[in-house]
Amino acid sequence: MNKYELAVAVNGQLETDAKNAVLEKVRGLITRFGGSITSEDDWGKRRFAYEVHKVKEGYYVFIKFQAGPEAIAEIEHRIRIVENVYRYLIVSDEKELTVKHEEEKPEPSYDAPAKSEDEPAAEPEETAEVTEETPEPVSDDTAEAAE
Repeated sequence: MNKYELAVAVNGQLETDAKNAVLEKVRGLITRFGGSITSEDDWGKRRFAYEVHKVKEGYYVFIKFQAGPEAIAEIEHRIRIVENVYRYLIVSDEKELTVKHEEEKPEPSYDAPAKSEDEPAAEPEETAEVTEETPEPVSDDTAEAAE
């Protein structure tokens, strides 16, 4: 089971009982598809960044839960049609993933050994002496054979 977080924005014009009924439907969807709620954080009524369905405020609730990966698609599919849920977002709880990912990182390896200040600088390699030779003239027979 993976850990997820669901952010829900509910219509801000609802009464407390109606808001709780909508949130109970959302909780029911999570448990219906095999999830278990671990924590819930109610942020209360907040102003939207922009109007949604001609409403300027909404109730924000964040629900942390555990569920299988196949349940997420079903929860999103069903929450889409819940009345008075204006926005929702389900994200994977990445705290667990980043810790595991950092533990699996191998130590960096360096191909070249580190040089210390005590080592003398490497001397340039000797190069073979190049002599200039004049090329032999090419005859017509070898030129045709080369082509």
